Amino acid sequence: MPLYEHVFISRQDLSNAQAEGLIEHFSTVLADNGGKVVEHEYWGVKTMAYKINKNRKGHFALLKSDAPAAAVQEMERLMRLHDDVMRVLTIKVEKHAEGPSVQMQKRDEREGRGDREGGDRGGYERRERR
Repeated sequence: MPLYEHVFISRQDLSNAQAEGLIEHFSTVLADNGGKVVEHEYWGVKTMAYKINKNRKGHFALLKSDAPAAAVQEMERLMRLHDDVMRVLTIKVEKHAEGPSVQMQKRDEREGRGDREGGDRGGYERRERR
């Protein structure tokens, strides 16, 4: 079966549990139509570049699926009809990338910054003027 990656944005006023519930709901839709979700990631609330339906922020999620085209079309149709989902993007891929997505790697880097010492400027050194 073909491999797909789906990113969707849901409304900012949902709780984290409700946003993750949408992931489970759409995973079930794929499973009911003969596909399966290989991996999913909840990226959290992020600020968007522009407002969508009067929302400046949104809950972002990624689904990696192995499903027939009919299952993907049905899931996208239901996503577009769902009131809580603002945007959907689906792409067909040759293979799924191993490990966490770039968004999750960025989150891990931000969490790891706390152990740095005060004088470190990320490899940049201060030069004296002569």
